[in-house]
Amino acid sequence: MTPNATPWHSYLNQRMLICVFLGFASGLPLFILLSLLQAWLAKSGLNVKTLGLFALVMFPYTWKFVWSPLMDRFHFGRMGRRRGWMFITQLGLFIGIGCMGMLDPLTQVPMIAFAASVVAFLSASQDIAIDAYRREILLDSEMGLGNAIHVNAYKLSGMVPGALSLVLADLMPWQTVFWITAAFMLPGLLCTLLVKEPAVYGAPPKSLADAVILPFKEFINRGGWSNALWVLGFIFLYKLGDSMATALATKFYIDLGFSMTQIGVISKTTSLWASVAGGIVGGVWMVRLGINRALWIFGVVQAVAILGFAWLAHMGADSLALALVIGFEAFGVGLGTAAFVAYIMRETDPRFTATQFALFTSLAAVPRTFVNSSVGYLVANMGWLNFFIICFVLALPGMLMLPRIAPWNEKREINPKSDAI
Repeated sequence: MTPNATPWHSYLNQRMLICVFLGFASGLPLFILLSLLQAWLAKSGLNVKTLGLFALVMFPYTWKFVWSPLMDRFHFGRMGRRRGWMFITQLGLFIGIGCMGMLDPLTQVPMIAFAASVVAFLSASQDIAIDAYRREILLDSEMGLGNAIHVNAYKLSGMVPGALSLVLADLMPWQTVFWITAAFMLPGLLCTLLVKEPAVYGAPPKSLADAVILPFKEFINRGGWSNALWVLGFIFLYKLGDSMATALATKFYIDLGFSMTQIGVISKTTSLWASVAGGIVGGVWMVRLGINRALWIFGVVQAVAILGFAWLAHMGADSLALALVIGFEAFGVGLGTAAFVAYIMRETDPRFTATQFALFTSLAAVPRTFVNSSVGYLVANMGWLNFFIICFVLALPGMLMLPRIAPWNEKREINPKSDAI
């Protein structure tokens, strides 16, 4: 795509406001499961072994592509496919989160585990519907900024269960805290009721079999098997080096000699806000660059940030160096993620957005799940400095695919003008 001459602030429209509300609604349930649920159970005296098993409730986030075809196939009357599924899942999350807090963690642990699993399933399902909706309302030129706004609202939603709710827990009963936290789902629910259903370009699946088969068939037929393999390979490789470099980051900081306080304070004060800044800068800059060029430039920043860890391994336990490395890496990830998610979204067909987007994002998560499991062995055999150099080298194959995947001067306008608002 060629650079866009339209001023970036002209893109601060109603669609971007929708990305704020839906991004916040998308992130809130996840952080409730990660922060509030854990704090509640720990304060109730649940032993650490049982507490660790609660990580299993996150299973739906990894396998959401399994039921995503249902969300391309079925709709709810006038509300349509996207709004209908968003409304059902958001209403279910409000009720489920609130009711979960009414259970007794001393006598009803199995029921709490079941309730948390239901919340995770509804949350993953909401993500499918919101991702599909966002892809269908954003113009091609808006995808970078829209996704950056969505991701940042997603991250900032963690401040509610991770901070506000924990403060409230010292002032009132846990039941009240959970219902107050659940109420933060209501702005997203109201947004879903007020917006319009995106226009459908082309016929959606007419049967469940079509909903399962046609997304794959369309993707293969679009450019043949060769192009499909290139796209899938790029999705797997683009963030591989960065993902591996951060897999054992806390262990790396400890080995260098940093105290837990230093790690906690420096990480908390730099990582979140540097990542948010990277996402905002990336989204605004992408308006001018286009998705293709952003993948090139942001990919370079993302790869260079890996070398920061190698530099820190050489420097040792220097607090200023730690802050600089964490901040620069988070900023680079914010940039790279903004371009990467926009690219994945562009590669989906509006008729099968839910299925294709869920599949692509699941593939992108494979390095975190499987490849990163080998990181400990690599560090043990070669040391931290050489390990980070290897991570930098592994970031290059994805970059070398860019001339084929996203040519610098190619202009692509895939998404027709939406009348969803």
